[in-house]
Amino acid sequence: MAEELSADFVVIGSGICGALTALKLARRGASVLILEAGPRVGRAQLVANFRNSTRRSDWMSPYPFSPWAPHPVYAPKDNGYLVQAGPYPYPAEYIRMVGGTTWHWAAHAWRYVPNDMLMQSLYGVGVDWPFSYDALEPFYQEAEEIMGVAGSLEEHPESPRSKPFPLEPVAEPYAMRRLRERLAGVYPVVGNTVARNSRTFDGRPACCGSNNCQPICPVDAQYHGGLSVDAAEAAGAKLIANAVVYQLEHDAQDRIVAAHYYDPDKTSHRVTGRTFIVAANGIESPKLLLLSTSDKYPNGVANSSGMVGRNLMDHPSTSLTFDADEEVWLGRGPQSPSSINTLRDGPFRSEYSAYRLDFTNISRVDSTTQRLLLEGVYGPEFEKRLRYSAAHEMNVKTVLEVLPNPENRISLSDQKDALGIPKPQAHYRIDDYTRGGAIAGKADFARIAELMGGSNLRYTKDDYFANNQHICGTLTMGSDPHTSVCDEYGRAHDHENLYLVGTGVLPTAGTCNSTLAAVAVALRSVEHMLPGSSSAWTVNHDAPIA
Repeated sequence: MAEELSADFVVIGSGICGALTALKLARRGASVLILEAGPRVGRAQLVANFRNSTRRSDWMSPYPFSPWAPHPVYAPKDNGYLVQAGPYPYPAEYIRMVGGTTWHWAAHAWRYVPNDMLMQSLYGVGVDWPFSYDALEPFYQEAEEIMGVAGSLEEHPESPRSKPFPLEPVAEPYAMRRLRERLAGVYPVVGNTVARNSRTFDGRPACCGSNNCQPICPVDAQYHGGLSVDAAEAAGAKLIANAVVYQLEHDAQDRIVAAHYYDPDKTSHRVTGRTFIVAANGIESPKLLLLSTSDKYPNGVANSSGMVGRNLMDHPSTSLTFDADEEVWLGRGPQSPSSINTLRDGPFRSEYSAYRLDFTNISRVDSTTQRLLLEGVYGPEFEKRLRYSAAHEMNVKTVLEVLPNPENRISLSDQKDALGIPKPQAHYRIDDYTRGGAIAGKADFARIAELMGGSNLRYTKDDYFANNQHICGTLTMGSDPHTSVCDEYGRAHDHENLYLVGTGVLPTAGTCNSTLAAVAVALRSVEHMLPGSSSAWTVNHDAPIA
């Protein structure tokens, strides 16, 4: 057993939520230790990895795979880390590395609409949140100001605000302007709210329009968890990389007293603290809780309700690809800049899911080249068809709501990784509620194509739903300890000094990318952990963290 470490707060996971939680705590004078399972890799190396990759459309290719901290890999073949129990596949993509998965996100920073938090009361489906939109609004603003969220107040009345967006909108690409103009009067096309600089902000440049936001912004115009970690360390937090936490230890009073982690050589280390914060993600966090069994908690800590890992949600997508009757040339500017938001809420939600309609701006050159080569097209015909597709091809997708369902869940599989730790297993299905939204969205697809003079319409197959990697649920907040894992502040019902942060605590998924909401909820939770709250603690300035 290696030397013990200790801190006031031990944060498990260095993604954007864990790192910003650590930052806020450290700035208030607490000693903070962050444990990250994966390695630390600099941004310059990641950009070089992308440029040298032979799989340019594979957003995981720049990110190193670590045998001691494996993550799902699907190209060139599935590595089998996330075991699929069905009946529908859930091919989640996430990064186990310092900074977490926002290294390769699209930087969408959406607020929920208020009714997303009142689904049971208003529509008789799903659940209500344990607090209101108004209670979260100041923390949405705090998160936006940290991340530098750009947007237009006039375009986004669906999510009330107390203050303007920190940054003005990012420049609109030509193709999106044409969509806005040609769909006007039928569908209002608006700019997406994004954690992407529209001007120099926080020492980072404005978006340069290079069109590879995913898998990595080459100039650091997008905010990401790597920046959060840097800020937390600058504030005094200590980070240990390659620290794979495999067990949380509790005492007779049900307080968590230690986290045990393996290093890459499988040497075990023990870390003690006053408060523990699990901030991995919606798959790795429940995995850790389920692993942490004891005589009193044979099904894992924080799991007396049996709800750990349950209510897995995401935002499945269907899509339409078509050829516009004019040249629009996707590929200039951000990859996902504009959408239609008028279908995010309404009385129909009692019957079928709400959705956003999101337009891609990803260059069609790579995908068209691959398709034509597979078809055996070469020479002048190749050049002609490539140019036509690159100029005319467009794509629109649904971002569909999924209701919390306890049968959609993450459990432990009987397969183990290189350290002998059980791999996670996904149980998932697409229900009729979400399928109903997809059916409604298909009519919108047809109308959008018509308005753009579309031809050569290619819909996704009827039973195909793309995964958007917005892992929600699995650690649900709620007032009832029998049906939820933690309270409204993310504190586990079973353990007074264990907090959960990240997208896993979100009770409903709504229709928006989950990162901003998770960060806002985490920042709200920190207020409950700090002096002056109902669970005040005393700062231990003598706690060794190095």
